[in-house]
Amino acid sequence: MEVLGRFWARVTTPVDELPPEWVLLAAALALLVVLSPALWRPARGVLTIAHEGAHGLVALVVGRRLAGIRLHSDTSGLTVSAGRPSGPGMVATCAAGYTGPALFGLGAAALLAAGHAVGLLWALLALLGLLLVQIRNWYGLWSVLATGAAVFAATWWLPPAGQAVFAAALTWFLLLGAPKAVLELQRTRRRRGARDSDADQLARLTGLPALAWVGVLLVVDLACLALGAWWLLR
Repeated sequence: MEVLGRFWARVTTPVDELPPEWVLLAAALALLVVLSPALWRPARGVLTIAHEGAHGLVALVVGRRLAGIRLHSDTSGLTVSAGRPSGPGMVATCAAGYTGPALFGLGAAALLAAGHAVGLLWALLALLGLLLVQIRNWYGLWSVLATGAAVFAATWWLPPAGQAVFAAALTWFLLLGAPKAVLELQRTRRRRGARDSDADQLARLTGLPALAWVGVLLVVDLACLALGAWWLLR
């Protein structure tokens, strides 16, 4: 019990607020990853984890039965759930994918603004652990384990200030990467004529054109970015 008490105190004790220059450095690092094609490709898998995790989380919240999640090396993914094929629950489940990373980033920004960088990293580990039991392919298993190992290494070996910088960089990456993923979605739809994307599924469910749904998803992500940036930089 004493060990658990010390662990809980470590997780919940606020750390010193990062100086503005360190927050800006974390933002610059995240922006570099998002804008660099060589870095974006491997880092894109982290957004896919958040994307599919959001599908699964919302599916459970609205009462659907989660049947499994797959992550692929081309940074695509698939979340399978059982339940009504239409209705508000299905709409929310479909919409969660491209808004999930930004909303996760917004929640992370709120925790960082409150000084809970260490708690944020352990919360991410807990979420990755819950996601792990739903993974149904080997690449997905490796991807989640590798991401969890990186977060665990930061919590275990970095000093509190280093953990805060790591958490801030990851938060910025989610906030900045989410809108880019939506723009990539539209480019893919336009070039390949794809009709099986989340936006196209939402169009079939609601009657609103897929392009309009792309706009809605982008607006939500940009709003999360603006609010998250305000929390991190104030």
